Amino acid sequence: MNWTELIKGSMEYNYATAQKLLDLVGDAELGWKPSTGDNWMTMGQLAMHLTNACGAPCKGFVTGDWGMPAGAEPMAGDEMLPPAGKLPSVTGVAEAKRLLEQDKQLALAMLAQAGEDNLENRIATAPWDQMQMKLGVRLMQMVGHLTQHKGQLFYYLKLQGKPVNTMHLWGM
Repeated sequence: MNWTELIKGSMEYNYATAQKLLDLVGDAELGWKPSTGDNWMTMGQLAMHLTNACGAPCKGFVTGDWGMPAGAEPMAGDEMLPPAGKLPSVTGVAEAKRLLEQDKQLALAMLAQAGEDNLENRIATAPWDQMQMKLGVRLMQMVGHLTQHKGQLFYYLKLQGKPVNTMHLWGM
């Protein structure tokens, strides 16, 4: 198995599909969120979360830099996953697309920095999960995180009545 090829292909595909879905969002819709239930992100918050769903945590796994201040104590579960209302938002779709591209470049750089041997043999844990897994598995989980929120964006668009279908979800 070649971890680098597998992960890179998955990254390229999911980032490209997420970019296409962002093309269907308008700036005026960034405050929208589903009307039933609670603790939903707005479209703008979801777009912001999408822009750091993969590259930023890949950096944490590869370099150990999780973006925390030096000497910071580990966060409790409720601090690590704040309620949706406390999450940051993009200010526009153009910003979301720019940040998503930056996250993609970071993810690809971290994949290259990790190297095939580390992807196969290095054990990695996460601040939110101390289970020991291969670094390659952890990076694939972060691609899965991107994929999950890409799907969430698809359903937000569908709930808004946008003419999206399965082909949009799969980037076709």
